Amino acid sequence: MESVLDKFLRYIAIDTASDPESDSQPSTPKQLELSKLLVKELKEMGVANAALDEYGYVMASVPSNLPAGKSVPALGFIAHVDTAPDSPGANVKPQFVYNYDGGDIVINKERNMILTVKEFPELAGYKGQTIITTDGNTLLGADDKAGVAEIMAAVEFIMKNPDFSHGEIKIGFTPDEEIGRGVDKFDVKKFGADYAYTLDGGQIGELEYENFNAASAKVFIQGRNIHPGYAKGKMVNAIILANEFNSLLPVEQRPEFTSGYEGFFHIIRFDGTVEEAMIQYIIRDHDFAKFEQKKNLIEECTTFMNMKYGEGRFKLELKDQYFNMRKEVEPHYHIVEKAVEAMKMANVEADVKPIRGGTDGARLSFMGLPCPNIFAGGHNFHGRYEFIPAESMESAVKVILNLVKLYTK
Repeated sequence: MESVLDKFLRYIAIDTASDPESDSQPSTPKQLELSKLLVKELKEMGVANAALDEYGYVMASVPSNLPAGKSVPALGFIAHVDTAPDSPGANVKPQFVYNYDGGDIVINKERNMILTVKEFPELAGYKGQTIITTDGNTLLGADDKAGVAEIMAAVEFIMKNPDFSHGEIKIGFTPDEEIGRGVDKFDVKKFGADYAYTLDGGQIGELEYENFNAASAKVFIQGRNIHPGYAKGKMVNAIILANEFNSLLPVEQRPEFTSGYEGFFHIIRFDGTVEEAMIQYIIRDHDFAKFEQKKNLIEECTTFMNMKYGEGRFKLELKDQYFNMRKEVEPHYHIVEKAVEAMKMANVEADVKPIRGGTDGARLSFMGLPCPNIFAGGHNFHGRYEFIPAESMESAVKVILNLVKLYTK
């Protein structure tokens, strides 16, 4: 069998960054390059019904090999093929630290990019393991190509070991998760799973069935550009107004000052000239009432600034993205308990905690497919400091296979 690491390295070589400004599905055609490869590899494993649809979804099914008359739930495993557009995703050149000694790791000497144990204390837990990092010029792509590789490795094991007992297994790979559109056109009925798990979490042991409620906000500011020599009483500088707007939002509710269940306003983009400007935010909170309060606050800020500078000077586009899946998963809590047991069987201690983000599973849970999230093993997603221990990926494969076993009992 090919190792999960070999699969991972092959997948991260393909640039699959999604694009939030695109209206197509998938948002970038380059995502299809990996999706087509996955269909090819699944068919070569013997999964004959693997297929890629017009929207970029890969779906496949492995029939149950249990004795006739024994019925168990159809179990799904899902990961996304796209990487975040936050950092470059082309020409990824992974670096390897074998038998990691527990010290600092130099990612890029010229850029003075170092993974220090002081700043990243989680490194200390991986002494003796193989750490894969970026070269400092791109992200790595462990979010979520590690999850993709882990599912593919588990499927390969199942297909090559006919004596391994399993119920019906559903496999799904989605595009555009990173831009919040991963399951916009996902056909839950066609997928056919009773329960599913996304392999899209962080470090080894993570298990999540709670996530943020999420919204996006764009604030458009219309200024008035006048020659600066003659601007008194006439110029309206959209850049300055945008800064004033941002100053109205609570500083302590920025991501860098929050943790656990605390929500935030996160400014992710600013484009501006004197004539016009745009600020873009993501709004997050686990508590739905507090989530609504945050949306109300940004609306109130818009109203206030229009009152101060003239109606129509500020325009707000506010859109919900996804909601906390806890409400949909808790009635089926046994799927969380099985994941805890599957990790224990793999000598992994489960760390059940809320996601400070979202997954395809959050929306799928509201679409009728309860879908907690399991670790894929990576750290520092979306940036040049991303890394993953190879052993964490191997453990994730074991957890998948253990889950399959548990659902046959």
